[in-house]
Amino acid sequence: MSDEATLSLSLGLDDAATESAGAYRVLARKYRPSSFEDIIGQDVLVRTLSNALESGRLAQAWMLTGVRGVGKTTTARIIAKALNCVQGPTPHPCGVCETCIAIAADRHVDVIEMDAASNTGVENVRTVIEGARYAPVSARFKIYIIDEVHMLSRQAFNALLKTLEEPPPHVKFVFATTEIRKVPVTVLSRCQRFDLRRITTAELADLLTRIATKEGMTLEEDAAALLARAGDGSARDAISLLDQSIVRAESGSVTADAVRNMLGINARDGAALLLDCLLTAKPAEALEQAADLRQSGADAVTVLQDLAGLVHLLTRARLAPQQALSDPLLPQAERELAQRLAPGLSLAELTRAWQILLKGLGEVQSAPDSWAAAEMVLVRLGYAASLPTPAELIRELRREPPSLGGPTLPASTGGGRVVAGTSISGNEGGAIALSLPSHRAQGTQTVATRGNLALAITPSQSASPEIALAPCPVTFEDLVVLFEQRREPVLRAQLYKHAHKVHIEPGRLELRLEADAAPDLSSRVARCLTQWTGQRWVVSLASSGGDPTLAEQEEAQTQRLRERALATPIVQEVMAQFPGATLAAVRPAPTPTAPSFEESGPLTNDGMVETDMDLGSFLFD
Repeated sequence: MSDEATLSLSLGLDDAATESAGAYRVLARKYRPSSFEDIIGQDVLVRTLSNALESGRLAQAWMLTGVRGVGKTTTARIIAKALNCVQGPTPHPCGVCETCIAIAADRHVDVIEMDAASNTGVENVRTVIEGARYAPVSARFKIYIIDEVHMLSRQAFNALLKTLEEPPPHVKFVFATTEIRKVPVTVLSRCQRFDLRRITTAELADLLTRIATKEGMTLEEDAAALLARAGDGSARDAISLLDQSIVRAESGSVTADAVRNMLGINARDGAALLLDCLLTAKPAEALEQAADLRQSGADAVTVLQDLAGLVHLLTRARLAPQQALSDPLLPQAERELAQRLAPGLSLAELTRAWQILLKGLGEVQSAPDSWAAAEMVLVRLGYAASLPTPAELIRELRREPPSLGGPTLPASTGGGRVVAGTSISGNEGGAIALSLPSHRAQGTQTVATRGNLALAITPSQSASPEIALAPCPVTFEDLVVLFEQRREPVLRAQLYKHAHKVHIEPGRLELRLEADAAPDLSSRVARCLTQWTGQRWVVSLASSGGDPTLAEQEEAQTQRLRERALATPIVQEVMAQFPGATLAAVRPAPTPTAPSFEESGPLTNDGMVETDMDLGSFLFD
């Protein structure tokens, strides 16, 4: 099918009637796809649904998910036409029969569209369930299209489950959502799911060019690329921007300059020049360029976002230049910037620039004066570009002896340590710890300077200090605390929740593990204890016996405290004074000498009552 024919089919009879009546129809609706051939960028979905329609292997429900504007609702209507066309079920609905025309006009009695965002309750779903019992009036199938299905309530989802799993043979469901994670898995398991991907920039640019030609307009190639990139994978957004640019166009041509002015993309070209100044350590020129951007009306947040996007482009160009620079829609200014700067920048420098921009973006968004905060971020990034990386410092120190002079920094506590600190106006200082062989740092402390960076060096006899060994744990509780201190939270949680201590002595541990415990828990515990204590440990497993787990012991202790608390007079008095109150928690006393009941005052605002027992304090709901 030719492009002209495809676009002609998209203009349905209702569209023609609307235009003949003198009412304008926006391009996003006017050129909405009317068949599977019109859908762009969703080859997997089109091929799967076409094969299912041709073979008759039709699911009872389809789930369409993706970002806005990729064709979820449009695909649902095409499925309805494909199932109910007089020539169907067919992957090629005619589009001219009464059924196809009525579905396209959203007035077919057997194709019911429901917006779940405004019909969230179980009573709305009950209407669907009741209606599904009756046969279609004139079509082959009764089809329910539920848009934004994730907005349904939990009760509504539960009410729909049985009908969704075993619907009548004449009923089909088509769901559309942008938040697939909010849909219960019980619903997803009953549907055939399709993830509609973002439409590529090249596909969007081609679509916009064809639509502009159909509208009698000339769309420059660069203008199409700019509109496609602004669409961000959404056909509806890109077509809406084309609609706006046509209104602003003069003499029947949409130029790239006009699109740049409409979208404010001139600021992105300025951002490329700004980043060039920053990465080449020219902060003064960068501030002048930022002032020009501000004067032209650019937003500070947008400028930093553009800078971050350019840093990402440079990183990709540094790692995979062919892939990053082969995009034909990449603006020439950005391509030249990447080709010129990327080869000379290290990944450490690019990563540092990315982190500075990412942190600065949050500062700008929360600052009272966004441009003042943005300029401080630019200063930080500009001066950071002139600083050497830690790897460069090590290479330089190994290559030449340190020069004396400059400010002295505090020496580190460990031997053989080099502490580096930065002194940059408007930036937070940092510290980098480096180890040097003893023959490189002899005698008293010396200082090496380079620009704004100072290094303090102290003598050392060893490049790496020995790691202190931990004492052998005596009790199982000490053993679990040791795993917490050594920052092994996973093993600590396993021992705390799923391990029953049978016997423990230095070098030997016997456990009974629950079914939920990790299968290699004993070997990992033995390896860690041997490494930490310097003594060989053997961890064996028993099939029975053992103390309750530490989690069970803590729960039992909490339950005993609750029972004792409920038996105290003050708690019983509070429960009597506040019917319906519950004892939410019993907290340990902060000190051994808590005030007595008689000395304690009334209930505090948060519902706490202090006691004179070792129960601590009570929290009521």
